[in-house]
Amino acid sequence: MKERINKYLSAQGICSRREADRLLTAGRVTVNGQPVSVGTKVSSDDQIEIDGELINNQPVKIYIILNKPVGVITTTDQRRPDNVINFIHLSERVFPVGRLDVLSSGLLLLTNDGELANRLTHPRYRHEKEYDVTVEQAVTDDQLELLKTGLKLADGPTLPAKVRRFDANRFRIVLREGRNRQIRRMCEALGLEIRRLKRVRVHTLKLGRLPIGHWRELTKKEVTELSSDRPSKQGRMR
Repeated sequence: MKERINKYLSAQGICSRREADRLLTAGRVTVNGQPVSVGTKVSSDDQIEIDGELINNQPVKIYIILNKPVGVITTTDQRRPDNVINFIHLSERVFPVGRLDVLSSGLLLLTNDGELANRLTHPRYRHEKEYDVTVEQAVTDDQLELLKTGLKLADGPTLPAKVRRFDANRFRIVLREGRNRQIRRMCEALGLEIRRLKRVRVHTLKLGRLPIGHWRELTKKEVTELSSDRPSKQGRMR
């Protein structure tokens, strides 16, 4: 039975559906030697290649948490310098779940489980992502309240967020959406310049004490909890 190629690539653990769409639009995917579009349907009998490399099934699921350093690019495109795939030096094929911009650090999940990646990044699930933010200026209570209640950005108003102050210029913020450079754009709208932006949690998965630049495999318990669509009981931000 044939299915859309982006869903097929996701199910095989090659990449997320969104990443598959980007690869297809860029003309980097061929089926039986011919370039294909986003709407193409395929089956396991087809010969599918990405950048000329034949794609094979990966029955064993891999789940990795990385404490991404600043300067590492969250992409599977190994033609890009400092891409995250070359950084982790893993022989198995994995891809990052969501994005963390090059100037940001912290928790990055990598896997070959396309369905889990889709559930974690799809807007309808609104899974929480928590960030530790340090800015150059002292943050006022009014600015924190605006971050909490929502701001009008070029692509529309932001959803309400959880915000907690740590000191004069440092705070934690929890988002339930994943727009491009969202926290940076929210701070820019308030005249705040970010000094450091670090992601510390995605849904139930916490960065913890994992050293910067290091990675480890998730435990079975972490994978089970991460796969749940139930809101995580994180309690108070720490």
